[in-house]
Amino acid sequence: MRASEKTRRLTGLALLTAIVAVLQVVASFIKFGPFTITLALAPILIGAALYGPKAGAYLGGVFGLVVLIACILGWDPGGSTLWNANPFLTACICLVKGIAAGLAAGAVYRAIVGGSRAHGRMMTGSIVAGIVSPLVNTGLFVLALTLLFHDILVTWAAGSELIYYIVFVLTGINFVLELVLNLVLSTVIVRVVGARSLA
Repeated sequence: MRASEKTRRLTGLALLTAIVAVLQVVASFIKFGPFTITLALAPILIGAALYGPKAGAYLGGVFGLVVLIACILGWDPGGSTLWNANPFLTACICLVKGIAAGLAAGAVYRAIVGGSRAHGRMMTGSIVAGIVSPLVNTGLFVLALTLLFHDILVTWAAGSELIYYIVFVLTGINFVLELVLNLVLSTVIVRVVGARSLA
């Protein structure tokens, strides 16, 4: 990799890191249900599309770290409950789900687009990555919560059917908003990647 390309990559990742951090801090104060919404997936997707799966994993890790800080500081009441119950497991969940969401987005985008600059393939790659990223993020969260914090989950459900609570109360609105946001931003991602390819 040439020095100019390396500098451009580092600059791009630094900018995306700042955007991920700021968006997730802002999101810490937007709640639909017990957990905050994720606004940082779009810049993670852009980084994954521009720089590959490793960059997606790095940006996902930044997102996970900000979520963890929100849990520790009490900005995220649900996350704070988990942190107070088991800090180690909470840290693992926050970091692993973020890293995996970014890595999956980059891997899916690269598998679909490859080295092609065709608009259709880039759009398909962005849309599929935009679906996979929140699926991985939310899916790993729900799986970890069910396996590692089952008693807390049952308490939150307060007598409701557990599956109903998970799907419609705990993650439903947040997941749908994250998915819609990613799909709407798919065209933006294609434009950013297309402009970067022409530079």
